[in-house]
Amino acid sequence: MKINLIVLILLYLLNIQAYGQDSLLDSTHTVNKTRLKTAIVTEASLYLGSMAYLQYVWYKDKKRVPFHFYNDSKGYQQVDKMGHSYGSYIESYLCYKWLRSAGVNKKKALIYGGTMGVILQTPIEIFDGLYEDWGFSWSDMAANTVGSMLVISQELLFDEQLFKYKFSFSRSAYAPLSNGYLGDNYFQSLFLDYNGHTYWLSTNVNNFMWRDKIPDWINIAVGYSANGMYGEFQNKTYYHGVALPETTRYRQFLISPDIDWEKISTQSKFMKGLFLVMNFIKIPAPAIEIDGLGRLKGHWIYF
Repeated sequence: MKINLIVLILLYLLNIQAYGQDSLLDSTHTVNKTRLKTAIVTEASLYLGSMAYLQYVWYKDKKRVPFHFYNDSKGYQQVDKMGHSYGSYIESYLCYKWLRSAGVNKKKALIYGGTMGVILQTPIEIFDGLYEDWGFSWSDMAANTVGSMLVISQELLFDEQLFKYKFSFSRSAYAPLSNGYLGDNYFQSLFLDYNGHTYWLSTNVNNFMWRDKIPDWINIAVGYSANGMYGEFQNKTYYHGVALPETTRYRQFLISPDIDWEKISTQSKFMKGLFLVMNFIKIPAPAIEIDGLGRLKGHWIYF
């Protein structure tokens, strides 16, 4: 996930502030030049700041090598790719919504905001191609593109995000046994423990019914995760001289109830902004799981 999380947190806070100042404008309103300038300057600052972080912090002690490619399409049971799509989706969606709130028309907002996920993530992939232990990944680029296109295509087809991309995390039982490989604490594991990542597509239940019998804020979500991973392609047996447990790698497919916070009515502009960013996190809830080993499980609460 690298710096994705840092960029996303900043975008979350900035969008809460933006919505707290004013409500979302449609294309019939004039452009709010102050809001537009703020959006442009902030997005440019985030871009430049993330590039500086990559060069002077993330890759500081890494060996520079000639540009090269790296095929990691099968790594971590594709959980990592889901994360790339998720990060790109949020960056595109928040930037798109911010431009719309400034009065920019839909077409231009999709062009300049809806593509922001790919724009922000592409330099990261290029940097990866210049340093040892990484490499430029076409599958990462494809995942980034999927995230941005999920925003753009839904706005063009449905004029809304009919399916919303969400994330949940719980530090896995594998992390404490990994001698630091999956992180020494909860925060480190958020970046390193892909066993604890679950990515969801959430939509309103009424989308599958003939009548609107259920409140608009009640959703159903389908999720994807994986477990048993002590390595990218295959499990490590040792890490820093300590033996790691033997585990079986397998995929997980889940279904769970969810909430669409943006469909909850409120007159507070701040709460509207808060609900917008809360909608990217899947709430803990009961879930049914079918895993790659053919097992059916129920979870009273799944994070």
